[in-house]
Amino acid sequence: MSKSKHRRSRKLVKFLLFCAFCAAFFWWSNCSLQIERFTFSSPRLPAGFDGCVIVQLSDLHGAEFGENNETLIAQVRAAAPDYIFLTGDLQDRGRMTPRSYSIDLGRALAQIAPTYFVTGNHEWAFPDVRSLKQELRDAGVTVLTNEFATLSRNGDTILLAGIDDPNGFAGQTTPEEVAEDVRSAAPEAFWLLLAHRNNYFEREYSYLGADLVISGHGHGGLIRLPFTDGLVSVERSLFPSYTAGFYEANGGKLFVSRGLGNSGRTFRLFNRPALVILTLERE
Repeated sequence: MSKSKHRRSRKLVKFLLFCAFCAAFFWWSNCSLQIERFTFSSPRLPAGFDGCVIVQLSDLHGAEFGENNETLIAQVRAAAPDYIFLTGDLQDRGRMTPRSYSIDLGRALAQIAPTYFVTGNHEWAFPDVRSLKQELRDAGVTVLTNEFATLSRNGDTILLAGIDDPNGFAGQTTPEEVAEDVRSAAPEAFWLLLAHRNNYFEREYSYLGADLVISGHGHGGLIRLPFTDGLVSVERSLFPSYTAGFYEANGGKLFVSRGLGNSGRTFRLFNRPALVILTLERE
């Protein structure tokens, strides 16, 4: 083989290896689960909830981790959660996710721990959200539709409120009205709020008085680079905030999951699908 042919062959091999590396990295960034552990501490947390473990799953968009999500379900089970929170966008309008996807996953999770769901914007892109909610309830999931529930642990209680996505029905109960219902029921109670949209926190949800708002929607900023809070929002604006982890504004506190799936033609880089394990701690 001539030297020129040998050089071309070496370049081709290097190029193919580079392509294989890029393909493997892209798969790893978009399809391999990352377990993220966080702790939220508060002096207001009742003693009975000290050490309470919550698994948050957000923004699946019909993604599967293992056949029928068996890998995801196994990881949730291994976390031994006290509660499971689903913060919207189980479905994806671009992929026309079958309703059975959400129902089957909800049923499997509800067999692990009490599971609570609020809608995201994608649920409202489908024709009949009421049927989806009812089928989730039939599968054992508690659907919070602008209302709250009482959680109990070791003799103590806290309140968990959940609001529908703003894409919901016109005239629905507002977040402010839900917060007022919570205060009327138990003025001094520690309470959590499930609200899908991270980008509503600063201007609205931070004023509601929840001890912690738990959201998704931001997908971690899609591409995460050093020293940024994500590169691109799901609304296609650059350098969004409130995309992953804890934040504070206007006296309110927020936790945002980077989520698990992709919507439409979006993809992730340096931003693997995140299964969140959030532990509550009494200061």
